[in-house]
Amino acid sequence: MKQIKPMTFVKRLAILSQILCIVLVASPVSAADNLLIISIDGLRWQEVFRGYHATLLAQPQFAGQQDEIAAAFDGKSPNAKREKLMPFLWGQVVKEGVLIGNRDNQSAMDVSNSWWFSYPGYNELLTGKADAKIDSNKPVANPNISILEWLNNQESFKNKVAAFGSWDVFPAILNKQRSQLPINAGFMSADWNNLSAKATWLNALQKDIPSPWHNVRLDAFTVGFTQEYVKAKQPNVIYLALGETDDFAHDGDYPAYLRSAHQSDVFIARLWHMLQSMPHYKNNTNLLITVDHGRGNSNETWQHHASPKATQGYLRNLAKHKNGIEGSNQVWAAAMGPDVKTYGEIGDGHTYQLNQIAATALKLLEQKPQDYAKENGQPIGKALPIFNQ
Repeated sequence: MKQIKPMTFVKRLAILSQILCIVLVASPVSAADNLLIISIDGLRWQEVFRGYHATLLAQPQFAGQQDEIAAAFDGKSPNAKREKLMPFLWGQVVKEGVLIGNRDNQSAMDVSNSWWFSYPGYNELLTGKADAKIDSNKPVANPNISILEWLNNQESFKNKVAAFGSWDVFPAILNKQRSQLPINAGFMSADWNNLSAKATWLNALQKDIPSPWHNVRLDAFTVGFTQEYVKAKQPNVIYLALGETDDFAHDGDYPAYLRSAHQSDVFIARLWHMLQSMPHYKNNTNLLITVDHGRGNSNETWQHHASPKATQGYLRNLAKHKNGIEGSNQVWAAAMGPDVKTYGEIGDGHTYQLNQIAATALKLLEQKPQDYAKENGQPIGKALPIFNQ
């Protein structure tokens, strides 16, 4: 057997290493197979980035709850307060991904629609474009094709997309009749095949526990149904729309709004950790979090959200606000996962838009946003600059 000279062996090893590096650089990195999109209805960027607002909490009607809220969410700085309010967002998501929308840190994100309330916001979020014709929250079937519907029509995602929401308008927003998407929203029961014992129990419990609102159920049911469906069906694309924050805010109940914001963070963490415990999703799932609109930026207007155009029309009960509810066009977003760069807070001075979420979601699934845009009939917002490559 011929011996290889040490120097020759080293040279060959070096050449082999160079070839391997070239191959690795040239080869595209595959996108994660799964995507979890979560929206938290009307959660202000102010609480997300600053923690609770002391002046709002100090109002006389909350006197009996101030000590409890302070004990749970107070801190020596805005950073400490926000970490207590949303520990998963600040303890994991921002450390492993990106966060956009802190206007105290040269970061901003706005809606592009002209209404600044829910249905127009969700349409923008899920289609990548604003539609001026969607000018109310009435449960009218959406003429626009959402990215969820489009994905479900692609061979690689057929029957692998599912949506869950606390608000009962989501079947209209996602045009359930046309899209044929599996949607569980409002007070709908779980109705898929072979229900688990927990899903059956949730169905019964939902009927037994009254919601504070006629068209929005408690988020615990929405999250519970999501978890049971995911365990049973393991879809590749999951959309979860939490709703309580907006309704507690409209009720003027700031302590409940804060508790719901915190619980939303807990729900997201719970769902994320469940996914990471399942082989289908572990290290193979990207996460997108955002909102449909902001809220007023003053003590007098924090409960509300509406554009100047909306206050003179659909939301004319707010007509005294000639400039609309200032600040309610301001939103935020976060992302984490194998295909998202570890950057932390993006503070580049640029103002991003909610219409960029759809293209971002498609790119995270290694789909071409332009293919979706062609079918949907209009250009859509460009993907956010959050990708590893």
